[in-house]
Amino acid sequence: MGGGFNRRGLLKTTLAAGAALALPGRASAEPAAVGDFNADFDRAFAPRRVSAEATGLTPYQRRVMQIAARERGRAGGALWRGDIVAVADFAMPSSQPRLHFADIEAGTLRSFLVAHGRGSDPEHDGWLKLFSNTVGSEATSRGAYLTGSWYSGKYGTSIRLQGMDADNSHALERAIVMHPAWYAAADMLPKYGKLGRSEGCFAMAPEDFDQALLHMAGGRLLYADRIGDA
Repeated sequence: MGGGFNRRGLLKTTLAAGAALALPGRASAEPAAVGDFNADFDRAFAPRRVSAEATGLTPYQRRVMQIAARERGRAGGALWRGDIVAVADFAMPSSQPRLHFADIEAGTLRSFLVAHGRGSDPEHDGWLKLFSNTVGSEATSRGAYLTGSWYSGKYGTSIRLQGMDADNSHALERAIVMHPAWYAAADMLPKYGKLGRSEGCFAMAPEDFDQALLHMAGGRLLYADRIGDA
């Protein structure tokens, strides 16, 4: 997977558009008061820290942390904040909490349910079968994503994503975002044993999505893959 574009410039463009909106949004525009916007964002929504000694990590969780650190290093200066990296492990079924918020500085991990795209799971059995970057595929794409600011969309307040790799380079064109959705909530599991499917977006339970708004929006990193293959 490769980069090849000006990630720092993209980040500033992504973040700047939100400065003029009540709910920070995303647009392709020249930066305007980026520093002021992000200072306000950081003051209002600084991540809550948990002592690294408070939580012992399993071998799998350590693997997730290693991948988070690796991808943060690969992204380099493109990130506005590198303290928390989200890692989506699509080797796990949708019935399991497979979206991990890795706080690299604190050494802690929090995990949430997340849906995958219907194009990745045609049989709708809860397992991702394939990734795709193709427009119209309604599939999940693998790779690193730079998070943008908030915007108000079909599912309410959501987070734009910019694909940083060849495998997810059409994320903006495909409108791949992080958003809340009823079909990604835990109450789907007793009924169906799996979550519903998105159109390729990273859909989370509405009751969990506030954590994404607090800790992931505004220039952080989301990485998606099958962890066993990563």
